Amino acid sequence: MTDNTIILPVIMHMLIAVVLIFLWNLPRVQKFVSVAGSILVLLVSILMFYRTWTTGILTTQAGNWQAPFGITFVSDVFSSMLVLLASIAGVAVSIFSIVGIRKERLRYGYFPILHFLLMGLNGAFLTGDIFNLYVWFEIIIIASFVLMTLGGRKPQIGGGIKYVTINLFASIIFLTAIGILYGLTGSLNIADLSLKIADVENRGLVNVTAMLFFASFGIKSAIFPLYFWLPASYHTPPSAIAAIFAGLLTKVGIYAMLRVFTLIFVPDDFTRNIIIIIATATLLTGAFGALIKKDLRQIFSYLIISHIGYLIAGIGMFTEVALTGLMFYLFHDIMVKTNLFLISGVIVKIRGTVKLRELGGLYDEYPKLSLLIAIVFFSLVGVPPLSGFWPKISLLYAAFETGSWILIFAIIISSFFTLYIIARIWAEVFWKPAPALDHLPEDRFSRMRFFDKTTMILPLIILALVSVYMGIAAENIMLISKHIAVEMIDTSPYIQAVLGTN
Repeated sequence: MTDNTIILPVIMHMLIAVVLIFLWNLPRVQKFVSVAGSILVLLVSILMFYRTWTTGILTTQAGNWQAPFGITFVSDVFSSMLVLLASIAGVAVSIFSIVGIRKERLRYGYFPILHFLLMGLNGAFLTGDIFNLYVWFEIIIIASFVLMTLGGRKPQIGGGIKYVTINLFASIIFLTAIGILYGLTGSLNIADLSLKIADVENRGLVNVTAMLFFASFGIKSAIFPLYFWLPASYHTPPSAIAAIFAGLLTKVGIYAMLRVFTLIFVPDDFTRNIIIIIATATLLTGAFGALIKKDLRQIFSYLIISHIGYLIAGIGMFTEVALTGLMFYLFHDIMVKTNLFLISGVIVKIRGTVKLRELGGLYDEYPKLSLLIAIVFFSLVGVPPLSGFWPKISLLYAAFETGSWILIFAIIISSFFTLYIIARIWAEVFWKPAPALDHLPEDRFSRMRFFDKTTMILPLIILALVSVYMGIAAENIMLISKHIAVEMIDTSPYIQAVLGTN
């Protein structure tokens, strides 16, 4: 079904960013425009998801050039759900940024760049063209690099250089793979590629091209052994910036991987085994890295890596149950990881640091806030009936079905390590008495106005409520996840919606 309104989440963020540029020297007005604009995009995203769910896959052809010759945008349940979750995260980060981002960073254009980043994310989720996916990736890289280095502090510059260097290398691989794919098929439309790739006689070159895509998206997703850039960079920017990175940037790589390996290159047994081995290594190395770190944000960064392993595992098993669990975990992980880094920002306001040895006593001083954070931690660990529990059950069941015993071992070990790490964080940050330091940093949070405190805590509540809903109403999320999994295995509805052919 044709619907030109599906590009609104992209256009609206672009227009908000342009308006914010004209308000460059009015930071207070920028804050209002950013939050109001993000809420408006959220409402549009809710409507788009509802229409997609009730009426079927929506498409639009830019300039009325019919597929596969024009630029196609597609809103299926998968892409519209990710746009919706990105909009929720965008609202939370925009609200948090009112207080969480210092004035000097606002003067460097923080809010316009944030909305350009969100525009790129929505564009990547909605595009139906493999080359335009590359273009949206480049917009994301440019915007995220600017955000990461905003303010020009030495750790930010160092982390930003590592981040942009490895991601540009991944983009070179991505562009090379696109060139080979175009040479093999003469098309860039994803739905059209799905049909034409089967007619290519040189299967060896097809498999090499598939691995190039996997390597490119694997770097962007921070899978083993290509993850080293993430813990070296994600802990350096302010918490609001790190939150949007943690929740969404690595997930764009997973999204692209799912699109390519369900519509274009369906994994064979050899490819699946490779992916399962990489998923196992990603689960374990990320967990081991988190075990030895003493900095809260670095711990969270390694947990991002470890939990990417669950998503890669779902692709490797490639069954309906596995893909259903993958989808559920993807939705859960976006909300929880965004919230974790916002929580670290609140802790910095209270203690002035995120080093575990310099933290403590938060439960005595802020019991209500601590209980809110505990809900997020329980969701992350997967304590039933919260959101992290149900997708792990699906993935374990799929691993039993496929006989992936090494993967079962990795999932169980990673889950226990996550539980131990979160228990240690709780003991160090919340339960133990505040350390007797010679120069204890001032508690800036307690001196903040009520409005400012509410502004920092409200995003945590919003994201926590979404996570709680995912757990309590798991049957609804599971229904959405299963619908997406079925469409990934039977791609004919997507192809027919885009090309208008059987």
